[in-house]
Amino acid sequence: MAEPLLSVRDLVVEFPTRRGTLRAIDRISFDIREGEVLGMVGESGAGKSITGNAIIGLIEPPGRIAGGEILLKGTRIDDLPPEKMRRIRGRRIGMVFQDPLTSLNPLYTVAEQIIETIRTHLGVSEREARERAVALLDRVGIPAARRRIDDYPHHFSGGMRQRVVIALALCAEPELVIADEPTTALDVSVQAQIIDVLKEICAERGAAVMLITHDMGVIAETADRVAVLYAGRMAEIGPVRDVVQDAEHPYTRGLMGSIPTLTHAHDRLTQIPGAMPRLDNIPQGCAFNPRCPEAFDRCRVERPDPIGRGGGRRVACWLYDRAGVKEAGNG
Repeated sequence: MAEPLLSVRDLVVEFPTRRGTLRAIDRISFDIREGEVLGMVGESGAGKSITGNAIIGLIEPPGRIAGGEILLKGTRIDDLPPEKMRRIRGRRIGMVFQDPLTSLNPLYTVAEQIIETIRTHLGVSEREARERAVALLDRVGIPAARRRIDDYPHHFSGGMRQRVVIALALCAEPELVIADEPTTALDVSVQAQIIDVLKEICAERGAAVMLITHDMGVIAETADRVAVLYAGRMAEIGPVRDVVQDAEHPYTRGLMGSIPTLTHAHDRLTQIPGAMPRLDNIPQGCAFNPRCPEAFDRCRVERPDPIGRGGGRRVACWLYDRAGVKEAGNG
């Protein structure tokens, strides 16, 4: 099998505080292959955005990558000096942030920002860079792109700004695009358009996508595989159809049960009791055990590592360990 485009191995991200060190990401591992869309889902605070920021080297100090490794086509990138990482960020890895206003400088026109990025990474003339920028804005659905390219970010609506951000992320033809909640503040119809544009252009260019979201509906429609995070740990990962139709981890089942469907009438949607633990109060054993309806003694004292389930699935749950099933059966 071909080498993964991106390989994350036992990643640990920590934030030192006065009260001690908080572990925001706790030994998560996953791969993304060329041309693949990997969805990453979980509640707010699960660690999705921090994972994306760790990959592109944007963890805010004093936060740090405290363990594990990140490899891009087999080459480790998590320990690179800032200058070398800046050359990878934008050129080989593009980023679509949740709020386009944090990605776009309000003092510069869209043309200035995209053209500068193209010339920095691709080394083409200003004229060629401008033509590439116009073509890309047109491709992401900006009407009258040749005229509007000289507008400032505030001249665009929220949905149009997000299209500009996608164009900015793709303008240097990266191998991997990390999209962090790219549709959160947009209307449902605009959300679908944005996701379609991102997926189509990446497919045309053979780029992989890591799509970070809390919306399982978006994941189900867009991703090839899905990774479910809980309290900075990997709960479940596998092909999206398998996970959506037959979730195995109790947390994933809770997420899926909270989505309304047109095929079944429900008096009440499934609700996961309680809330995700704070980073300074992660419970012993499985982090989900206080909220889990199927927890048993082993879950409360011993942390489960992801267990292979066949077909590319891994589930971090003692229900799928032979000793765990036996113990659960004994009550």
